[in-house]
Amino acid sequence: MAEKFKGTYRIESARWQSWDYGRNGAYFITICTKDRRHFFGKVVNQQMILSPVGQLAEQFWYEIIDHAKNVVLDQFVVMPNHIHGILILDNPNDNNGNDGAKTVSKSGKKSGFNHYWGIQIRGDKKCPPIGS
Repeated sequence: MAEKFKGTYRIESARWQSWDYGRNGAYFITICTKDRRHFFGKVVNQQMILSPVGQLAEQFWYEIIDHAKNVVLDQFVVMPNHIHGILILDNPNDNNGNDGAKTVSKSGKKSGFNHYWGIQIRGDKKCPPIGS
């Protein structure tokens, strides 16, 4: 049973308790708005039109590499009430034996993602339209 927070139930963390999230690897990130409100924009004719807040969300995603070392940004999409992104940690000093074959992502930075998971993210492909 989940612990109570301020008198209400909350879901248990989806995080793997024994995993060090500072380790090299690819992480799929989702950020949702409160009450799933459409703060980031709207879809018009199957095209996402970003609101000013959506434009900031997109801008701040790409600025992550200005504030963090050993990070590669890959696919990213803003939707009306949430964002998805793939963030790759590629620290050459990771002491977990992750120093194998490198691939190049959308940003042009090298990533060990291919070595860690046995697959490669294609950073040059666009996300399919909503509903496809």
